[in-house]
Amino acid sequence: MPDSYSPRYVEAAWYSWWEKMGFFKPEYNRSSVSEHNPKGIFMMCIPPPNVTGSLHLGHALTNAVEDSLTRWNRMCGKTTLWNPGCDHAGIATQVVVEKKIWRENGLTRHDIGREAFVQEIWKWKEQKGDRIYHQLRMLGSSLDWDRACFTMDPRLSRSVQEAFVRLHDLGIIYRSRRLVNWSCRLNSAISDIEVDKKELAGRTMLSVPGYSEKVEFGVLVSFAYQVEGSDEEVIVATTRVETMLGDTGVAVHPDDPRYQHLHGKFVLHPFCQRRLPVVSDSFVDISFGTGAVKITPGHDHNDFECGQRHQLHVVTILDNNGCLINVPPPYLGMKRFDGRKAVLAALKDRGLFREVKDNPMVVPVCSRSKDIVEPLLKPQWYVRCTEMGKEAADTVRSGRLRLIPETFTKTWFSWLDNIRDWCISRQLWWGHRIPAYFVSVSEPGSPPGDDADDAYWVSGRTQEEALEKAAKKFGLPASSITLQQDADVLDTWFSSALFPFSIFGWPDETEDLKVFYPGTLLETGHDILFFWVARMVMLGLVLLKDLPFKEVYLHAIVRDAHGRKMSKSLGNVIDPLNVVHGISLEGLHAQLIDGNLDAVEVERAKQGQKVDYPDGIPECGTDALRFALCAYTAQGRDINLDVNRILGYRHFCNKLWNAAKFSLRVLGSDFQPIPSSQLCGAESDIDIWIRSRLSLTAQTCNSAFSAYDFPSATSAIYSFWLYDLCDVYLECLKPIFSSKCPESSEAATAARQTLYTCFDAGLRLLAPIMPYISEELYQRLPRRQSSSNLPSISVVSYPDGQELCWRNEELEREVAYALTVVRAARSLRNDYGLVKTKALLSVRCEDQAVVSNLTRLASHVCTLTLAPSLTVLGQASQPPQGCAVAIVDDQSSVYLQLKGVLDLTKEVAKLVPQRDQVAKTLERLIQRRSGPEYSSKVPLHVQQNDADKVKQSEMELQKINAAIANFETML
Repeated sequence: MPDSYSPRYVEAAWYSWWEKMGFFKPEYNRSSVSEHNPKGIFMMCIPPPNVTGSLHLGHALTNAVEDSLTRWNRMCGKTTLWNPGCDHAGIATQVVVEKKIWRENGLTRHDIGREAFVQEIWKWKEQKGDRIYHQLRMLGSSLDWDRACFTMDPRLSRSVQEAFVRLHDLGIIYRSRRLVNWSCRLNSAISDIEVDKKELAGRTMLSVPGYSEKVEFGVLVSFAYQVEGSDEEVIVATTRVETMLGDTGVAVHPDDPRYQHLHGKFVLHPFCQRRLPVVSDSFVDISFGTGAVKITPGHDHNDFECGQRHQLHVVTILDNNGCLINVPPPYLGMKRFDGRKAVLAALKDRGLFREVKDNPMVVPVCSRSKDIVEPLLKPQWYVRCTEMGKEAADTVRSGRLRLIPETFTKTWFSWLDNIRDWCISRQLWWGHRIPAYFVSVSEPGSPPGDDADDAYWVSGRTQEEALEKAAKKFGLPASSITLQQDADVLDTWFSSALFPFSIFGWPDETEDLKVFYPGTLLETGHDILFFWVARMVMLGLVLLKDLPFKEVYLHAIVRDAHGRKMSKSLGNVIDPLNVVHGISLEGLHAQLIDGNLDAVEVERAKQGQKVDYPDGIPECGTDALRFALCAYTAQGRDINLDVNRILGYRHFCNKLWNAAKFSLRVLGSDFQPIPSSQLCGAESDIDIWIRSRLSLTAQTCNSAFSAYDFPSATSAIYSFWLYDLCDVYLECLKPIFSSKCPESSEAATAARQTLYTCFDAGLRLLAPIMPYISEELYQRLPRRQSSSNLPSISVVSYPDGQELCWRNEELEREVAYALTVVRAARSLRNDYGLVKTKALLSVRCEDQAVVSNLTRLASHVCTLTLAPSLTVLGQASQPPQGCAVAIVDDQSSVYLQLKGVLDLTKEVAKLVPQRDQVAKTLERLIQRRSGPEYSSKVPLHVQQNDADKVKQSEMELQKINAAIANFETML
């Protein structure tokens, strides 16, 4: 073995061997996946990462948790499948490739055309798409790569097409003209999850793509509408003054006495010949602004609903690019935020402007393009969700589906009980093209169809099928019908919602679909509970009449050490491989250049990296990263992860490495382990104790994995290896295997068997979380006969209570007390600088049972404290003289012999100046705090600081005086 642990050495070759041997396949050691397994099946599909680039630490957390669960279930003997896959990420991928061809060739996608652009994306995917799979392998993820899939693969594309056609035929999918989230930069509708809600406290200038100057947000502009046939006016307020060009009404609350006389009357639009009715609607907040609200049905969701209730005319004033249309000159053709300035100036010119004031608000920003999102009225495809949402909610209410942590059930019910229909069409070129066709009839006198009317659309797996449906629907010969396929593609979340069964070849009844659907578990971040999890449940229930999984575990979101969300522009998005291999600050900077950030964002990100990683990121290794992520994963809380703290778990790996070197040397080359259930009969108390601690650790780990309590599992494993095995047991073994003790003795034989059992089972306990180092060390251990035919730790059994049945709680309590005595003795040795000196040690106890136990464990206490001997005194005995004393508890005290070990006169001489210095400091603090204006002028936090310093100085002075008095008594 190398002298010290090296992640690169340990993690170099195991993964390729695991994959080659087929350990990650559910068929391993079985004739087929359908072979009956009495221990059951564990199936989980990966939340498919976007093909657009690389994983970050959030993905690393997902995979650390999922792989630990997968490996644990596999080691528990279940038929285990963790299915990999990648998402085509419609918008994200299109944006990346658009930027690429513009950067390289100065061309837009419209310049090269749809077919060529899609080919460019496929080409990019072939070049870059495997990076994620490489990262997953480096992270040790035990996925069955033979089942890897991509949402644009022909098999999955067929599932998407089939799902759309079936749902359209059922009337669950339909076409309608409604307001959508529109990105003018992308020229597409986007989903709610792709809209970032930027909170503003008041007036704020924001950069908007396509504008050279920043645009003002966070203000409320008030202006007046003149009441028709009257000198009276109605003042309204808006944060988007340009939308007044599309106003078709003014709403007031029915109970507002200020406006009751205006019900049914009209106000006049100042820039166009439009009369705006004053309508009465209870959605108006009387207390906000003037209590009168302008209604723009074409550009606001609430206004649209109000307009529907009152049959208000809908005017669309923005085109797909965000330029003004259907407005009078001079505004026609203006960009929307240029129009904002022009409208405000015109209101002022006409004397209709009243005021502008700061207004806290939320601005919707497209997460992909950073553009301001606009509500636009568009014909789109929708999924009816009310009935499906109710059924999905009821599965949790009835207990058929379990959400973990349970706190998310409230969110689940809130979303699904109030669910709206889901817009699934996107105006993109990359994605699953919608298999729906617009029907045009060439019969004389036939009216043209309305693009927004679902009646003029048919769906089909092929154009021939769609034509047959259209002919039947309209009762016309196919020759008189022309079909035009919709140019839009489906929302990426639609194909992702089918993932739990599309990966198994649905709609075909494949063997994998029969065996692995429904799955066991869905593990993901709580931020996509609605956007992915709920939709998988809804479509699984509709299309397969069964839930896609039985449990959903929602892990925390990884934030940086300061609690900030991961963002490329902040420079805190870290590739997990940078933590695994380490990287310099210059290397981190270079990765920013390769990204899609603009120059300003790159500079800001560099500054962030300089602050957080001034010396770069040290090499930590995969195992340390995985262990840290699992250790941080407390249910229901976000993780503020300091990357540098992961280094501490690399040191833990080094401790394991050194313990293995010692243990293998002690076991010897001819060691033959006996069955784990057997004892030699000559085991010492400390042998029985470590076996009991091992049993407790196995019990804790199995319970923790079952409950998705990863911190409990990591804490138990860490404590066993570091505190029980390395700090106590291995130290107690050293005298047994020293030259003074014959190696053939029964005690040494029993200790070897116990040591082997602890190492073998301890590595198996560790294996799901730290697969590399556990495999490396397991391969160096001799094999028991029962596991000799199992080549890898990844397929051996996980330790449980049936195998490790040595729990002895009484002995654990006795040893725990002895270790408390050891800690007190060590503390005394440190206080008096006797770390390497063998001073006599005594313990005086009030309880006779404690005296008996400590007497029995005396040799181990001596070993752990470097004492040549230990005297255990009962209640009747006098305390020894010439000793330093430490109180263990109200029952026991520890005495360390100082007389004859230290030159007491010199010790006193060293302590006197220390005492005088502390006394002076204390006196200055007391004088400072007693000043006449101290309590009124000194800040509270400084006063608290001073109080803490006084208390600390008093304790230190007391300790020094006690030591001097003790030394003088000895003299």
